[in-house]
Amino acid sequence: MTRYVVKRLLIMIPTLLAVGIIMFTLMNFVPGDPAQLALGSGVHTEAEIEAKRVALGLDRPFVVRLGEYVTNIFTKFDFGKSLIDGTDIKWELMKRFPHTAKIAIFSIILTVVVGLPLGIYTAVHANSAGDRISLFITLLFDCMPSFWTALMLVLLFSLKLKWFPSSGAKSLIYFVLPTIANSLGGLAGFTRQVRASMLEVVQSDYVTTARAKGLPERDVIYGHALPNALIPILTVIGMRFGSMLGGATIIEVVFSIPGIGQYLVNSINNRDYNACTGGIIFIAFTFALVMLLTDLLYAFVDPRIKAQYVSSNKKKVK
Repeated sequence: MTRYVVKRLLIMIPTLLAVGIIMFTLMNFVPGDPAQLALGSGVHTEAEIEAKRVALGLDRPFVVRLGEYVTNIFTKFDFGKSLIDGTDIKWELMKRFPHTAKIAIFSIILTVVVGLPLGIYTAVHANSAGDRISLFITLLFDCMPSFWTALMLVLLFSLKLKWFPSSGAKSLIYFVLPTIANSLGGLAGFTRQVRASMLEVVQSDYVTTARAKGLPERDVIYGHALPNALIPILTVIGMRFGSMLGGATIIEVVFSIPGIGQYLVNSINNRDYNACTGGIIFIAFTFALVMLLTDLLYAFVDPRIKAQYVSSNKKKVK
């Protein structure tokens, strides 16, 4: 198991390296001059702009700046300074990450708590009226863009009913609407995936045998069917968490939550190459860790997978 974890961590390095190179390159081709934006509003002479470019190191060749930035990240864990305000990017990301993590974690919890029993119900009662209604509602949610859902929630529950705040992140109540907006689309896909996985298992011979033995239906579903359907479900949970990290970008802008998503949007608008690239690498690293943890959970859910890890390590030792 340890060998597998180390191998996966090593694989992350070229992946994150590729992400960093691609993002830094793309940001350098985006129209706009960070030096001019850093000087602020007003009229500035070419000499002032050029002096600012020199101060920010933008006068150096692109390849030199790219190499220095990537080297600092992967050898010193140094994301550099913001080109706009000079703040330390690493500490900005660490300060904002808890807000983004709350949205993603609350969203995945809501998705699992609602989607898992709903998916099981629709699988057990396949082709029933409840199954068809659930399918229609989940497809409807899946078609709704998260930013539109967020705006509708603000209009209804914040401005009209005044039940929840429309912006900020002072307490947990501020995350209720962002969590709902960020999870509805993922809830739809997750419910359908649970339904598909459970349908395949429910029709298997060992479930039929369990029913023939006279076991209660609850024991058949939750004791025999669900454990064997968990592997693909866990994979979807990991993937959904990653998509919810990305979805938090739009949600944070709509609800004015000072998270990494809002930081990335501001960085793109300000042509802040360093901040944008650092934020993307940070999110990619977080997503890679989540997928690694998901893979490790397989071993606890299915002992056969753990046995495969152990046997493969023994073969390599021999």
